[in-house]
Amino acid sequence: MTATQQQWRQRFADLLAGNHSPTGDPVDAGARLVVSDPDGTEVFRTALARHHRFEDDDDQVIWIRPLVGGQDTGSGYLFNLNLARRRSLSVARADVVDDCVEIDLTSGQKARIEPADGPELEQLTRWEDFTNRLTPEEDAALARLDADSWHGRYA
Repeated sequence: MTATQQQWRQRFADLLAGNHSPTGDPVDAGARLVVSDPDGTEVFRTALARHHRFEDDDDQVIWIRPLVGGQDTGSGYLFNLNLARRRSLSVARADVVDDCVEIDLTSGQKARIEPADGPELEQLTRWEDFTNRLTPEEDAALARLDADSWHGRYA
């Protein structure tokens, strides 16, 4: 692994973990994903769960969990875990730019992992409240990022 690869991977992990919190409490911080088309048009923006997985085979792939598919049920915010499923980012090139991670995807799009704020930070807070309802086994299954569908509660 090159020094540059090690740097952006560490910054990526720190952003997801909330290690950039202005208060020192990682719960007050997190990351969001912003994807843009080659012409610069933003096509996707969402908060990211705190877990990720780097796959080091011939292709550089990062597994993440975008936080989509949630709704307020009146008894708390719930997520459909088949909608908030793992997604992959196929990396052509990545680097740290302005304390964020900018990734050229093999699709030609660009992804930026940056500190979450506003609605994305609120979504991350709702996700963390939701995951407090999960059993340790369910939580571990989500964190492994090794399945494309969910066959348990909250599907």
